[in-house]
Amino acid sequence: MKMRFNMIYEPLSILLVEDEKAHAELTKRAIRRAGNVNRIIVAGDGEEALDYLHNRGKYSDRLKNPTVGLILLDIKLPGIDGIEVLKQIKEDPKLKKIPVIMLTTSDREEDIDNSYDHYANSYLTKPVGFKEFEEKIMQLNSYWLLINEPPVLEE
Repeated sequence: MKMRFNMIYEPLSILLVEDEKAHAELTKRAIRRAGNVNRIIVAGDGEEALDYLHNRGKYSDRLKNPTVGLILLDIKLPGIDGIEVLKQIKEDPKLKKIPVIMLTTSDREEDIDNSYDHYANSYLTKPVGFKEFEEKIMQLNSYWLLINEPPVLEE
């Protein structure tokens, strides 16, 4: 089954892949304040993110764990790092159309280039202050969830 997520009519789910609990909570708070999100799923590492995306283990029930419309992915993760998760997402025919936004503290040119080399849709550096971070999340929300025309995803 093919699905088109359209934020004007239906909020979507976001997969947030973040190992730092404080960063995850701040990100969730900023996303909720921005609005238009149905559900935020938090994966604490790359393996958990891939389990969710492939409906494995505790995420095996597709009805309780539907396809997400946007992925916010940190680079520095324990175990499978964010770049490897990105590679696996973009190599999978059922997942490759899901927009992946790299959301990280790293502003290293190597990380930015490596992310785009593996087909990240966008790269955002987390600012230090919450107000500035919230502003970035609001802008991300405006573009990816309201303005952007999303792809048709295989369900």
